[in-house]
Amino acid sequence: RLKPNKDLLQDLINKANGINRANYTSASLKVVDTEVEKANVVLNNPEATKEEVEAAVAELTKALAGLEVKLGSKVDTSAPVKPGDTIVGVKTGDTTNMMYSLGGLAVASIIFYGNKKRKNK
Repeated sequence: RLKPNKDLLQDLINKANGINRANYTSASLKVVDTEVEKANVVLNNPEATKEEVEAAVAELTKALAGLEVKLGSKVDTSAPVKPGDTIVGVKTGDTTNMMYSLGGLAVASIIFYGNKKRKNK
């Protein structure tokens, strides 16, 4: 029988272990800790089935999504991990306003059209 792929489970465990615990409530962290323990059991079990791995991924993802931020903590939740994602999104901070580019293009077009019309007369 084929062994299930446990990469996503390992990634989620690493993410859970890497969170800044000072930003979250103890009750929500306890849920995550419990699910990490269960996920580690599945991860270290060479006889784990595909269904067990998928269930552990789903429960750990649910626990991570259920983390509650403490009052006064600043947590960047702009790029949350969704179930089934294998790559974490990164916020680039790119905030360029396209109106400047479009305005410049419009002005350049008007000047070009005016010069062409003046040359034809």
